[in-house]
Amino acid sequence: MHEKIILPNGVRLLFEEIPHVSSAAVGIWTGSGSRHEPKHLSGISHAIEHMVFKGTQRRTAVQIASEMDAIGGHVNAFTTKECTSYYARALTDHLPRAIDVLTDIFLCARMDPDDWAIERGVILEEIGMYEDTPEDLVTERLFASVFRNCPLGRPILGTAGVLGRISAAQIARYKEEHYRAGSIVAALCGRYEERDKQTLTECFSALPAAPALEAAPASFAPNFTVRRKDIEQNHLCLAWPSLPYNNPDRYAQQVLSNILGGGMSSRLFQEVREGHGLCYSIYSFAAGHEDAGLFGIYTALSRDTEKKALSLITQVVRDFLRDGPVDAELTRAREQVKANVLMGLESVSARMNHLGRNELLLGNVKSMDDVVAAYDAVTHEAVCALAARIFVPERLCFSAVGRVSGASLYREILLS
Repeated sequence: MHEKIILPNGVRLLFEEIPHVSSAAVGIWTGSGSRHEPKHLSGISHAIEHMVFKGTQRRTAVQIASEMDAIGGHVNAFTTKECTSYYARALTDHLPRAIDVLTDIFLCARMDPDDWAIERGVILEEIGMYEDTPEDLVTERLFASVFRNCPLGRPILGTAGVLGRISAAQIARYKEEHYRAGSIVAALCGRYEERDKQTLTECFSALPAAPALEAAPASFAPNFTVRRKDIEQNHLCLAWPSLPYNNPDRYAQQVLSNILGGGMSSRLFQEVREGHGLCYSIYSFAAGHEDAGLFGIYTALSRDTEKKALSLITQVVRDFLRDGPVDAELTRAREQVKANVLMGLESVSARMNHLGRNELLLGNVKSMDDVVAAYDAVTHEAVCALAARIFVPERLCFSAVGRVSGASLYREILLS
């Protein structure tokens, strides 16, 4: 069981003690991500994530790294469309130092212009890295295409043109305005002392009260997009609009995804790869956001086999819509999803992330018993009803990267 404290300014603190381990993980989450950004500052949330590690009023970038290395701990961060998270892990004896470093970079980053001139180049290299990763590029282009009229479709990393116009002063001002108390969750999990809880409480009590951020609503429009790139395989992604992350049918959606493309026994893997040898990788996925979501199918294969593979994928979806899952599939999917969730929470870092993410995005953290019960309650009828809601042909979206054909040919294959 975890403990939850809501400070007078709106910051939420969550604690879960695991006394038999030797370490603890601490995370700070803020509900400020790329979808909260205006177009002229696209990528600034991710820029903040980078810049906090460049130094504070008390520490240089070298000192931040050296202090964490000296205690055998680690500190890092990530940015998503919905939020930004900063986290650290250390042995319990060194946890006060890790908390001090983490809260220092979160609350007191200096945002020096000279540092930004250097770090901008690092981010541009990161953008180039994603450009060279077709699996990431194809899904990024999918989001940009179907959410093209709203911030949800913009890349988390931003673009070279926009980043070149953003100043360190703008980054500092944006952080001050958007890292609001009402949008902040701190989570501590593992073996810790009462002093560690008190430190977090004191640090965040000093923030002024402010309401949580609100994002511009998502605006979905089905679309087909292709990007020609001279690579060996064509990377393809089919998708349909699906559930927001807080929809109660999300458990049925995970079971559905597992049956279709969640593992080696899934229908897509068995049909497209094992049955016909048309690809190496194929899987399904669900991407949920506050007010929108996508259910996708990804594969990578040669140009010569893509037409047959796409026909097989659409046939697998049609068969599922017609007949639904068999009992053995439903049972196997439930057990696999539950196992993935439960085994994934066997580290203090994973449990800390579970606490922070669920509190921030959902407003609550279900017990493991409740999560297991939710998956056990998924029925044949619920999966079939959800599949009928998702797989509407007129709402199909598509993205392709590689030595690809025109969008019209893919429309013909998939919608005929």
